[in-house]
Amino acid sequence: MMARGGRLPRSPARGVVEGQVVVATVSVTVRATPAAVDAVLADGWAYTGWVVGASHVRAVQADWPAVGSRLFHASGNWLLLMEDHTPVEQVDPGRRLVPRAYGGSLGDARIELSLTPDGPTGDHTRVTMVETPVAGPGKWFHNPIADAVLTRRNTEARTRLGCLAERPTTPTK
Repeated sequence: MMARGGRLPRSPARGVVEGQVVVATVSVTVRATPAAVDAVLADGWAYTGWVVGASHVRAVQADWPAVGSRLFHASGNWLLLMEDHTPVEQVDPGRRLVPRAYGGSLGDARIELSLTPDGPTGDHTRVTMVETPVAGPGKWFHNPIADAVLTRRNTEARTRLGCLAERPTTPTK
């Protein structure tokens, strides 16, 4: 069943993946091929178009999104701006991207984005985003409130990623 914007409803979950606490898992089917979604992920300059909280990209290493490559960005608004970088920990082009998000005093998280062909002709993509706290307070204090906030943020990020890949010509609302 498709939800608003031709997407399937999100499916939040929490639990343990590979022995680590998973704070937020969201999944959606977008009307774009895995190659189209991967092209957005591979474009470091598009990062702030889909990552909630990132305000602007400052630089992107030429080999992004190769393992070890980084993009340099800022988060927040002009009044309270934090400059940061995001390195890639793992990549399987067209299938999976795993960057590490640095959250300053909130701690770090590993974000796994998986792309699975979907639809009768494979022209849709199931995008699943799993966020796992790996350091700091986010790892130490997993709770339902943090889970709800991160699930909502990641749902919005995943929706933005879908729109960039789909490139709709009319609004969904």
